[in-house]
Amino acid sequence: MNLETSQLMASARHFTLQLSSTPRGARLARLLAVEQLRRWGLDHVVEAVEQVVAELANNAVTHGHVPGRDFRVRVVVTGAAVRVEVTDTRGDRVPLVEPASPGAENGRGLLVVEALSRGWGVQQGPAPQKTVWAELPSS
Repeated sequence: MNLETSQLMASARHFTLQLSSTPRGARLARLLAVEQLRRWGLDHVVEAVEQVVAELANNAVTHGHVPGRDFRVRVVVTGAAVRVEVTDTRGDRVPLVEPASPGAENGRGLLVVEALSRGWGVQQGPAPQKTVWAELPSS
């Protein structure tokens, strides 16, 4: 980590939660992230970040679930961006953006993330984990 990165991280606001890999855990991730953003006075980004957290947490619970293992949500706010990270324990299942079949009730979550963020991706890391992240403008 260089000095510039170190200074940026020192001025960043962090919020991290570890939750059960259940639908209730995914809902809590969304609700608590929204509450934290409001406490930080970032009401102008709440809707977009709420949707991204909801989609990524739901994916972690639906596709990244391993019985007995939690998932983690992290929100980092710097001057220019809000970064949402969701880490689960299924590194073997990497999310892909694929068109949903007509009439499907699911399969559009990453398209929503892609539309709301200025970038997103997957970071492998220590096995068996993966982190799916998205960055949104903070202004």
